[in-house]
Amino acid sequence: MTALLEASNLTKSYAGVQALKSASFELRAGEVHALVGENGAGKSTLIKIITGAIQADNGEVVIDGQPITDNSPQLAKSLGIAAIYQQPALFPELAVAENIALGVERISSWQPINWKARHERAAELLAEVGARISTEALAGELTMPQQQLAEIARALGANARVLIMDEPTASLSEEDTQNLFRVIRELRQRGVGIVYISHRLDELPLIADRVTVLRDGVTIETRQMAEVDRQELIRLMVGRELSAVFPKREIAFGETVLEVKNLTCREAGVSEISFSLRAGEILGFAGLIGAGRTELARTLFGLTPADSGEIQLRGETLKITSPAQAAELGIAYVPEDRRRHGVILELPISANTTLASLRNLAKFGFLDFAVEREVAADYASRLGVKTPALFAAAGTLSGGNQQKVALSRWLATKPSVLILDEPTQGIDVGAKSEIHSLMCELAEQGLAILIISSELPEILGMSDRIAVMHAGRIVATFDRAEASQQKILAAALGH
Repeated sequence: MTALLEASNLTKSYAGVQALKSASFELRAGEVHALVGENGAGKSTLIKIITGAIQADNGEVVIDGQPITDNSPQLAKSLGIAAIYQQPALFPELAVAENIALGVERISSWQPINWKARHERAAELLAEVGARISTEALAGELTMPQQQLAEIARALGANARVLIMDEPTASLSEEDTQNLFRVIRELRQRGVGIVYISHRLDELPLIADRVTVLRDGVTIETRQMAEVDRQELIRLMVGRELSAVFPKREIAFGETVLEVKNLTCREAGVSEISFSLRAGEILGFAGLIGAGRTELARTLFGLTPADSGEIQLRGETLKITSPAQAAELGIAYVPEDRRRHGVILELPISANTTLASLRNLAKFGFLDFAVEREVAADYASRLGVKTPALFAAAGTLSGGNQQKVALSRWLATKPSVLILDEPTQGIDVGAKSEIHSLMCELAEQGLAILIISSELPEILGMSDRIAVMHAGRIVATFDRAEASQQKILAAALGH
């Protein structure tokens, strides 16, 4: 079968760092081809070359047998190449219909806009992907899953022949994921070639025809998806057997650190929440998207203060009204969207690490930069942040390393309660294992940890107890020994 897209022996260096050494990739029409590898393996660089965002140092990209020279985003788009990235690229101040039109319409500057037709076309495309979104809603007001679906609708409208999907299900519920898979299968039947990038290895057999593994900038192997299992993929990705993605250890719990009684916040949509959390314990919160898990975390951290109920920290009843107060009391919160709320991409790693603890680093009102560098270097070493320099911008790091920097920021405040919202979302299996090991170490040191995750294997693998939320309430709590995916799903669905 003739290849729709071929990338051969691509190389790329950034300031002496070899991002791609010898990367090759082939995509056929009507195929879903998975591209996997650890963060830093070169996946993003390969995709940027294909989409024209950057130029390769050496190698060749071919579409329909014709080499592409001087590739650019405009040229790639004209050739039918579209990409949907993990972080949606929508204009937040524009309506959904306007965002979709930017990728679909070809209107000259003097031609009047047919607003009715624009909204009708946007509604048709959204319906194709099963998205229940108003075309008049501002993109900035959409949830992350809704933004992702809007981007997929925009790509459909552009009649893409090569569609690149970067972690498309990272923020989707099970229902939305199945909708996406339906759309992918329909696109495949139309002859669209799809490059599917995902760290959720369990979903690849459900959707992919072939899989290519990158490691350290080199194409390791391309296999038929039916011929390789999860463990073999992990071995190819990390170059070694990975025996413990969830290295949970038995830990003796200490005193009750956090106790919540009948907590209600109308703005957050959570009601009558009660639970306790002990030193050294990892309490998992499971539930479907919209169940209220993140909203509960924001209430505990003072972003949306509670209307009623009690929050007790080490036996003392408190009313938490701001994040600054929560941090001062020893509550740390690593949010779900690390690129928007976890790290400041333009700031160096050192500044990101100390941002929540500047008061401890100041002398006579001035920041001690030498101490800041020492603190940042200490946490970068302890958490294994892979970076050429502490003054490098956080935006240059891989997703797993950005997550470690976000975690470093809050560990530097010396908290007693750590809230982790989707701590391994969109990072590779090796980085997940590192984050999970770190969680165990922190628990052994007496930190009380609350983890929110949409990945049931993570919740089951890392939690001592599991609270399940539905419609803003805790509807079930399971001990580790009695928990199962079936029980958690049944409770999350309200059964």
